[in-house]
Amino acid sequence: MNIEPLTWEATYALAERLQAEHPEVDLEQVSLGQIYRWIAAWADFEDDLALANDDILLAVYREWLEMTLDDQG
Repeated sequence: MNIEPLTWEATYALAERLQAEHPEVDLEQVSLGQIYRWIAAWADFEDDLALANDDILLAVYREWLEMTLDDQG
């Protein structure tokens, strides 16, 4: 289990959790808004939701995509 706090800076930890919770998701169909909504719904997310921006959400998306590609190949 990951002990890193869930904040916007922890893009890898966020992506890891998203991948665990949504393994069936087609990442080509996932929007940054959807990523934000999933993260915002976590009771243990420790950062200010207002700090989210497209750069942060895109970094989370990229981490998730890399994990998925690594698992496939």
